[in-house]
Order: sequence, then structure tokens, then C-alpha cells
Amino acid sequence: MSLNRFDTRLADFNRRMDAVVEVLSREYSGIRAGRATVSLLDPIKVDAYGALMPLSQVATVGAPEPRLLTVQIWDKGMVKAVEKAIRESDLGLNPAVEGQLLRIPLPAMNEQRRQELAKLAAKYAEEAKISVRNVRRDGMEHLKKSEKDGDISEDELHRLSEEMQTLTDGHVKKMDEMVVHKQKEIMHV
Repeated sequence: MSLNRFDTRLADFNRRMDAVVEVLSREYSGIRAGRATVSLLDPIKVDAYGALMPLSQVATVGAPEPRLLTVQIWDKGMVKAVEKAIRESDLGLNPAVEGQLLRIPLPAMNEQRRQELAKLAAKYAEEAKISVRNVRRDGMEHLKKSEKDGDISEDELHRLSEEMQTLTDGHVKKMDEMVVHKQKEIMHV
């Protein structure tokens, strides 16, 4: 394997880490400290038709009022599964069923609720960091195998390992900044 090909692999590992940061960003867009937004329910997966599916694939989510979300479920048989998924999410929501429509009043943002959301933000960040570390582990295993196979030298292994660690550190730092920013946003009254 040429060094240039492995540099291309490093770019691939970087893209994978960027994707993890993007997922975290989308999860954070769903954590709102004030107004109702349809993205609040984006992280919710529903057990539908024998598979876990995003809520958006079985229902339409709306925000008709600042403190209310509605979920219009397309298949009447999915109402219980959607209700269960929302109740069991870490968002602390309590939907009311009206036929195929769920009304979800958003709880008032007291100090305890803000702390719960801040903990949820930290949990999402930790899960994302684990994913980035898994990408790093895959990259390091690939590097070690390449060195063992004689595709790269020991010096190249060391240099590329340092680059992989630098990529990882940069992404973890970005996620740390994101969680601090999100927690400040949540705790701001």
C-alpha cells in the first residue's frame, strides 16, 4: 500500500469523525430549552414493522403552538408504538392520544428540567466521543496491519498514528465545545 493511499484513508477516517460530529449537532438541535420545535423528536426511533425506524418515517410532526407538539401517525396500528417510543425517550414527554394524533405538551422549564436536559446533552456528547474513538481504533488497527504486512515502515506507522490521534483530539475538542455551549444555552433562563 502506498503512503498516498493511506493518506486517502486518513481523509476517510476524518470524514467518518465529521459525520459523528454532524449527528451530535442534529441531536442537539432537538434539545430545546424554550420553544417547541419539530426537531425535538428527531432522535426518537419507533419499533415499526419489525425494525427501529425514525419517527419521521411513520408520522408527521408539527409545532402548532410554542409549548405544544403534534404527531400525526399515518398507520392506525402504529399509535401505541409511537406513544411508547416518545414516553420512553429521555426527553421527559407525556403524549396524549386522540385517535391517530398525539398531542405533546412541553413541560415548563424549571431548574430540575434544565439539569435533566444538560445531562442529556452530556450523554449525547459522550456517545459521540465513543464513536469517534471507535473510528480511531479502526484506523489504528488498519495502520498496524499495514505495517505488519510491510506496506508502511515503522516510521510511517508512527507518523500516521500521530496524525490519527491529532484527528481524534480535534474532533473530541470540538464536541467538548459543543456540549459546553449547549449546556449554557439550556441553563440560561
